[in-house]
Amino acid sequence: MKKRNLFVLSLFMAAAGICAAQTGQPAAIEDFKPSSKNQPGQEYPKVNSQGYARFRIVAPEAKSVVVSLGLGGTRGGTPLTKTDDGSWMGTTAGPLEEGFHYYRITVDGATFNDPGTMTFYGSTRLESGIEIPAHDQDFYALKNVPHGRVQQVLFPSPSTNTSRRAFVYTPPDYDKNQKKRYPVLYLQHGWGEDETAWINQGHANLIMDNLIAEGKIKPFIIVMTYGMTNDVRMGGLRNFDVKPFQTVLLDELIPYIDANFRTLADQPHRAMAGLSMGGMETKSITLARPDVFSHYGLLSGGTYAPAEIKDKSKVKLIFMSCGSFENPDGVKKAAADLKEAGINAVSYVSEGTRHEFQTWRRSLYQMAPLMFLDKK
Repeated sequence: MKKRNLFVLSLFMAAAGICAAQTGQPAAIEDFKPSSKNQPGQEYPKVNSQGYARFRIVAPEAKSVVVSLGLGGTRGGTPLTKTDDGSWMGTTAGPLEEGFHYYRITVDGATFNDPGTMTFYGSTRLESGIEIPAHDQDFYALKNVPHGRVQQVLFPSPSTNTSRRAFVYTPPDYDKNQKKRYPVLYLQHGWGEDETAWINQGHANLIMDNLIAEGKIKPFIIVMTYGMTNDVRMGGLRNFDVKPFQTVLLDELIPYIDANFRTLADQPHRAMAGLSMGGMETKSITLARPDVFSHYGLLSGGTYAPAEIKDKSKVKLIFMSCGSFENPDGVKKAAADLKEAGINAVSYVSEGTRHEFQTWRRSLYQMAPLMFLDKK
């Protein structure tokens, strides 16, 4: 058995080396470790110090097994090679970008999740997930600091004739001082995702805990709910009507939060931000109702123009961000134009990332300290 395993490993390493040579990438260093997103006790998938990912799928009767990375498996595939024990193994052709990545397994044309990893809601379904350790991962690491609470709430929604779900992050000191009230950020996910995304994929709670522990931000509440985005398929987003969600958010969720949590229930202490399509929702709703929100955040979600801001006195902050492989020049110019018009605007570009959660983790980390800076 030992000889057989050594043979399989040697064969696999040789195949990985050939693949790397063909793509011009450096050969993979054999220091692979299980991904932090694996199921308990599962060895695969693995990642190495360079950012390569290695997969193993047990499918002895299969004819073909391919790993497809990215939301909806749209970023190419890594064909796996069948080994003597009936499993299929393969290593990505090159290093992956730092941070979280969705992926899926295609076995003989049928799509599956990898049983070795936990699943995350993306592309309107549960997807496998893998984490490539980032050089700056300390800001969202689980540390020995006081932790806030993330709780699920169900709020009545007459407009949709049901009860809807939201997740609410309250800071570590929320239960200690019953007289203290907090500002609120309403934070939206992107297309294909849901209200679990910012906690499970984005680690928003850990980012907040660490910032609060370091004294870098004023503690505030975060509310995350489903943006009703997924009835529109990719390619038809121009047909999306934000008004039903706007009704849920403004007329149902915000009154529920203000009635059930100790909030500062006024416009100066209320923010809205979103990633990707959640940014599109944020822009539409904040422009339509500037009387409700004072802080706006578009994370890979477009930009504002000065002409769109009808009353500058109502806007305390506009934060816009993206990955360096997205539209950095457009985001920077938009912030500069807003500043020239007398609006407090900040741009941030996440270096080396695309339309992905590492961009949005970093964006939240940069945005949070800029919010709710008044003394109340």
